[in-house]
Amino acid sequence: MLFCPDCGSIMSPKEEGKKTLLGCACGYSHVEKEDILMRESVRTVKKLEIVDDKSKKGMPKTQLECPKCEHKEAYYWSQQTRASDEPETQFFECVKCSYRWRKY
Repeated sequence: MLFCPDCGSIMSPKEEGKKTLLGCACGYSHVEKEDILMRESVRTVKKLEIVDDKSKKGMPKTQLECPKCEHKEAYYWSQQTRASDEPETQFFECVKCSYRWRKY
């Protein structure tokens, strides 16, 4: 990575014919003697899980009161929603009315 000696900005690669130059927005350009290697990192995409009535039957249940209908049974699962040094978030879904809530 090179910085422009005129304005101090980061210089980006530009192609002019067969030469690759490092150029700045202020107009300064620098001929690079070696090849310029550009790298790009791409984050992985998270998979979405679809929870339907068939998959709910295999989910674990707990004895917990629903805040909406006061039914005493709910499905539960946990998921890491914050940084890895933070505890998991627990999610609950009422068996009767399908209301969802979470506990941090």
